[in-house]
Amino acid sequence: MLLETHDKLLFIGDSVTDVDRARPVGQGLAFGLGHGYPLLVNAQLALRFPQLHVEVLNLGTSGNTTRDLLARWESDVLAHKPSVVSILIGINDVWREFDCPGRKDQVTVDEYAANLRTLIASTLPEVKAILLLTPFFLELHADDPMRSMTDEYAAVCRAVAEENERVWLVDTQAAFDQLLARRHYMTIAGDRVHPNTTGHLLISELVTDMLATAELVTGENTVRAGQHP
Repeated sequence: MLLETHDKLLFIGDSVTDVDRARPVGQGLAFGLGHGYPLLVNAQLALRFPQLHVEVLNLGTSGNTTRDLLARWESDVLAHKPSVVSILIGINDVWREFDCPGRKDQVTVDEYAANLRTLIASTLPEVKAILLLTPFFLELHADDPMRSMTDEYAAVCRAVAEENERVWLVDTQAAFDQLLARRHYMTIAGDRVHPNTTGHLLISELVTDMLATAELVTGENTVRAGQHP
């Protein structure tokens, strides 16, 4: 289990994490956490581990790229002193290549990798663990240009997660691919990026299961739980 009593779990990312969360900090009762997977993770933790009394924060911001996260990391992550941080970022790094063709300021896959490593390096000394969620695109055809590029950025997440034993990979793309084998993407995310409640429930189950089954790394001999899914 990655969480202990009265720990603070902080979610950060783009619109897939934001989902109308409260400002300046998404937290508290009602829909302060927004309407997406952070809200559902909070509910699942309360049901499955009520004794822990985990505090959950949502600092997702629509439209963000890894470059944007770098600019606000100190104020929106480190200043809150979280115990565990969950990062889901990358689809806007990809999307700008397609909805704004010709722009010169897109976040390339190399910059994406460098940005992730910078975020992780600045955070690991301050937290117990980091969850790194792969960006996803709900398209099964691997030759689709946006799916192909999203796969490149997701591969970066997998590689970066392997570089440190306290970074845990949550492979959302693999999980969505399994669901897409049985359901059309229109029943999960009409634009193939922003999930409906079904999609957010899937992400929340992946995150909650990882929080529950992974082991805190406290020494060189600690054995990691299996990656998800």
